[in-house]
Amino acid sequence: MIALKEKLKKCEFVKGMHTSLKDPAITELCGMVGYDFIWIDTEHTAIDYGCLESHLIAARAAGVNSLVRIPWNDPILAKRVLEQGPDGIIFPVVNSAEELDKAMKSTLYPPYGTRGFGPIRACDYGLMNSDEYIQKKSLEMIRCVQIESYIAVENLEEMVKNPWIDCFIFGPCDLSGSINQLNRVFEKDTQDLIKKAIAIAKKAGKSIGVSTGSDDPVVIKAWYDLGINMISAGTDYLHILSGAKKVYSIMNSLEG
Repeated sequence: MIALKEKLKKCEFVKGMHTSLKDPAITELCGMVGYDFIWIDTEHTAIDYGCLESHLIAARAAGVNSLVRIPWNDPILAKRVLEQGPDGIIFPVVNSAEELDKAMKSTLYPPYGTRGFGPIRACDYGLMNSDEYIQKKSLEMIRCVQIESYIAVENLEEMVKNPWIDCFIFGPCDLSGSINQLNRVFEKDTQDLIKKAIAIAKKAGKSIGVSTGSDDPVVIKAWYDLGINMISAGTDYLHILSGAKKVYSIMNSLEG
């Protein structure tokens, strides 16, 4: 986990993919591929708290970092996820310096933040000394927020001043939707917003990422060429579907 956080601090290239299905074996299997992180999504999926814990155990078994996206920028939603001990947390739809501060404080204990104390799996079920968790491990968590509207881009110069944020991650489809061009991700207006945000983040020395469901090499390279250093691409169900379609096509071809 520390290695990934350091890579993000240095704006080095890091690679991940999304887990959306409930079976934790998927996280274990994909985690062994070599990704820097597995993005476990609880915003748009049926993954609940119990299922999430199994995914986190699977990620640790595979030796891969776990980043959990929660459904909203809400300290109550963040709390139960934090207590389960993910390596990092992702807050969606953060639009201002004030909203970013709220998100970061919900991950930090006093005097830095407002997080209530009650870690369970996060401090190895009590095997870790509480002070060690408070003063060291809790600070090592990876903290990310998503840029998903033109308002966030307008406010980004203030947002990058927050000392606790490790990475700003584009939600490009919602970003395009915020200017009434939903899913027109690579058209000029959305790309102009993305390029503006990348320039601001780079000037501030902050990592900038993207979440894309695509497994198209052209699309992935396009994001990389823009200067994005954290890419989470493809999903578990897409990878399964792609493999299934490939084999089905092979078998269909046998009939001539």
